[in-house]
Amino acid sequence: MARPRIVIVGAGFAGYHAARALSRLSRGRADIALVNPMDYFLYLPLLPEVAAAVLDPRRVAVSLPETLPGVRLILGEADRIDLAARRVGWVDPEGGRGTCGYDRLVLAVGSVTKLLTIPGVNEHAHGFRGIAEALYLRDHMTRQVELADLTDDPAERAARTTFVVVGAGYTGTEVAAQGVLYTDVLHARHPRLGAGRPRWMLLDLAERILPELHPRLSRAADAVLRARGVDVRTGVSVREATREGVRLSTGEFVATRSLIWCVGVRPDPLVDELGLKTERGRLVVDEYLSVPGYPEVYAVGDAAAVPDLTRPGELTPMTAQHAQRHGKRAAHNIAASYGHGKRRPYRHHDLGFIVDLGGTQAAANPVGLPLTGLPAKAVARGYHLLALPANRIRTAVDWLLDAALSRQVVQLGLVAPTALPLDSTVN
Repeated sequence: MARPRIVIVGAGFAGYHAARALSRLSRGRADIALVNPMDYFLYLPLLPEVAAAVLDPRRVAVSLPETLPGVRLILGEADRIDLAARRVGWVDPEGGRGTCGYDRLVLAVGSVTKLLTIPGVNEHAHGFRGIAEALYLRDHMTRQVELADLTDDPAERAARTTFVVVGAGYTGTEVAAQGVLYTDVLHARHPRLGAGRPRWMLLDLAERILPELHPRLSRAADAVLRARGVDVRTGVSVREATREGVRLSTGEFVATRSLIWCVGVRPDPLVDELGLKTERGRLVVDEYLSVPGYPEVYAVGDAAAVPDLTRPGELTPMTAQHAQRHGKRAAHNIAASYGHGKRRPYRHHDLGFIVDLGGTQAAANPVGLPLTGLPAKAVARGYHLLALPANRIRTAVDWLLDAALSRQVVQLGLVAPTALPLDSTVN
């Protein structure tokens, strides 16, 4: 008999761990293909440390060929899925087209930046969803402080050293927390700028930052940011963005050259093109992660509306923790469909969350135990080292070097802003 063909679309947390589990379970008895535009799995939680020059960007990029033995990498962006013919089509990085058939399909297409209909945001905001965005932001912060040093105009100097982050979830809070430490390092190396520190603002329409966390942890993170001089404003957002600055929903105009957009994500547009039932923009699946009417198709991660059996009537949140476990459960259920093991529903209780605030500060609630400060920092670092599929020693060494040596601050000039559309996709 021909070996079954299993195709996984997307190598984010869900797709990567589905491929990894299937590689181990199949033991060479299946042809497994992974369609992804990059040859790495991006460990998103540590991206703010890349932007702040704590980590080398290669630490958060886990090689797919190296860590997924027995999985064929198809380097391309999936743009067509023919459910009737059981075929996936893609475009490779040089514009070439290709297709492949499947017996089982795992849709792990991930999410894209959530855009709002706010004038000027698409043109003037910087997203934060990938390595290119992190490297660009690091260059941008460095360049703005250096240009501020160059001018004698107080208004221009103030605008160039003002950084506005929109969205106080995990990403936005960590970007602001790490960013203010990085610009303080830059400021100290430019004595012409005087005593006034770079200004950071963190905006969100919610009543408090990190609304997903316990109020105690949210307050602790808020206190850390305010102690560092971050201007935290809740119940506030951006009404308009221009080249000269942003108009807030309060009517205030803030002169800035830096608008960092971290308002959240929405499922990849490929989900809508399938013509299948969706809920909140996510592809409807059953508790076994399969698509109703197409038992050979599984959907996982941010693109899937997975019922949360621990909270009846709810969907599992769009988090890396759930996406990783979606992928593993889908892999086991695919193996069960070929007679290896038993199909099981997806059920997972949150193990808690961590927010790394840079320096010696963090907030965490492992298994419901609220922690702040150094204990939370130890939990955060330990968790990331365990969760990273590779590069652990190199990551730990980077952390040690950052603690022992002065931080390297230099523009690399590798990424142009025109190469970073705000709605770029992360699989």
